[in-house]
Amino acid sequence: MEHLMRVLFVENHDVFAATVVEKFLADHDVTVVPSVSAAKTELEKGTYDVALVDYDLDDDKGDEFVRALRAAGSRILIVAVSSHANGNDALMCAGADAVCRKMDFASISRVLEDLLANARRPA
Repeated sequence: MEHLMRVLFVENHDVFAATVVEKFLADHDVTVVPSVSAAKTELEKGTYDVALVDYDLDDDKGDEFVRALRAAGSRILIVAVSSHANGNDALMCAGADAVCRKMDFASISRVLEDLLANARRPA
């Protein structure tokens, strides 16, 4: 079976990340990293369709990572995935394209489908 999307999941809670990948992202090619520095390394190594970015990470805040990506001209689709509204708000203000709160991960497939459909629409 072909994977639908290459997903970079920037999340520092291993058990949560593994559960999300198993339950909701199994059809995708997912790379999980716990920190901003590891996420930057992954983006240098390869191309991803979407990044799921948490707010509280091991070495920085997710909004700083998103802001840096946008400042560098990255057009990667970004989904804010904090469990806290203030974290998701900060990620959206920094340039994320959508939000999927951690408590709502059952809807991540729909969020990704909507993002991809909108990204493919001509401007």
